[in-house]
Amino acid sequence: MVVKCNSFGVNGMDGYMVQIEAAIYNGIRKFDMVGLPDAAVRESKDRVLSALKNCGFRLPAAHITLNLAPADIKKEGPIYDLPIAVALIKTLGKINANLSDCAFIGELSLGGEVRGINGVLPMVIKARECGIKQIYVPASNASEAAVVDGIEVYPIKDIIQLAAILNKQESPLPAVALQNKTTKSDEFVPDFAQVKGQFEAKRALEIAAAGGHNILLIGPPGSGKSMLAKRIPSILPDMTFEEMIETTKIHSIAGTLHSDGLIRTRPFRSPHHTVTPVGLGGGGSGTIRPGEVSLASNGVLFLDELPEFSRTALEVLRQPVEDGSITISRSGQKCTYPCSIMVVAAMNPCPCGYYGDETHKCSCSEMKIRHYLNKISGPLLDRFDIHIEVPPVKFDELRNTELTETSAQIKQRVDKAREIQRERFKGTKTLCNAKITAEQFEKVCIIDKEAEQTLRDAFESLGLTARAYDRVLKVARTIADLDGSEVIRSEHMLEAVQYRSLDRKYWQIGQ
Repeated sequence: MVVKCNSFGVNGMDGYMVQIEAAIYNGIRKFDMVGLPDAAVRESKDRVLSALKNCGFRLPAAHITLNLAPADIKKEGPIYDLPIAVALIKTLGKINANLSDCAFIGELSLGGEVRGINGVLPMVIKARECGIKQIYVPASNASEAAVVDGIEVYPIKDIIQLAAILNKQESPLPAVALQNKTTKSDEFVPDFAQVKGQFEAKRALEIAAAGGHNILLIGPPGSGKSMLAKRIPSILPDMTFEEMIETTKIHSIAGTLHSDGLIRTRPFRSPHHTVTPVGLGGGGSGTIRPGEVSLASNGVLFLDELPEFSRTALEVLRQPVEDGSITISRSGQKCTYPCSIMVVAAMNPCPCGYYGDETHKCSCSEMKIRHYLNKISGPLLDRFDIHIEVPPVKFDELRNTELTETSAQIKQRVDKAREIQRERFKGTKTLCNAKITAEQFEKVCIIDKEAEQTLRDAFESLGLTARAYDRVLKVARTIADLDGSEVIRSEHMLEAVQYRSLDRKYWQIGQ
């Protein structure tokens, strides 16, 4: 008799159904596993046999064959331990339940305990789509799985408990998704009210958040570039439920999900400048895993000390920043991960950090500065909509006790501008001004004659590329939205052009 048991795997962002088929035949003791299992799946045999023995289930001295269907898809990881054990127990007649509308995922210890796994959320979503009514998952993954409606999720601690539930000796309640936890009062929350001075930089960051624009902060050491960047999530719009699901799926697959249930706050990822192209973009020698650009999806990717990143790593960003997704191809594998990110980068103007500083003398030669700046390619630089200079904070500003705007106050203006954009782009795939397509420019970016002349003068004097021209228009559109204006006026264009003036101040040295 052949016993069938349902399980699931993960390929990229999506789950797929796997059916475990088990059969026991009389003959020489043997355990065969087919269906393209990888090394971790083949090792399941020893874990499952030990777990069953230690939980009181004795397998006969016979020929056992396991098939993981479909047989043309490679099965990876220890997630099939639990369904394999269930299928073998079913062949022994120790489980009488009908398993056709049930599914099982989980790793087993040698003693029969069920351990947590990665990628539970996309598998549970796929299980619901396949008509599965009940899914049994490790207890540590239950909160994550329970966010999916329309399917009963049961947390399992060990095989003995699972057998008792299937035989109706226990009647546990399905897991329930946890509500959002409140922030502890003593927990430090970065807020723009704690920033002294830097009014121009804060204005630029407000514009970047309002339009979803990438921004480059340039200034000497200690001017507050990193401090400003870490406060950007506090002024970004709240995540939608769809964004929460997508972000949680990515972190679940990557094994970086540390919260209970959904991720409800926008990610802030700040990889070290020694990160490899694979670490930044994703990949790996075995299973393709999402990189930093995907882990920051629907949030902020902060690149501190930008020129210190390897050029090969930085070039990974060029296509994902434009497309909002990254496709990784390996031998026999191809995965696409979302990476709808706001890129925030910080850098010094020269190797010593004091080029153009009024209080410190720069010790760098023109050749050293040129070499330093040329580490960033022109195409990558063009992908930053806003360049802003962050000067050192003066003593009087540091000692100033006057209250400054809080993140909540800035966020109100950002939310209002985003609401204008949602209405403007309703029915399209565009979500914010930074993603305006070429077809939408004429309809969306309406400018008056004075603003057009301002843009013409800037294009000719600064030597802007076509991509930089688009960036200026998008930023001007966001500034007009913050001002509540349907038409981009001259003052909006002047401010937008101002955020490209650093091209002339710094990058002319790098030519």
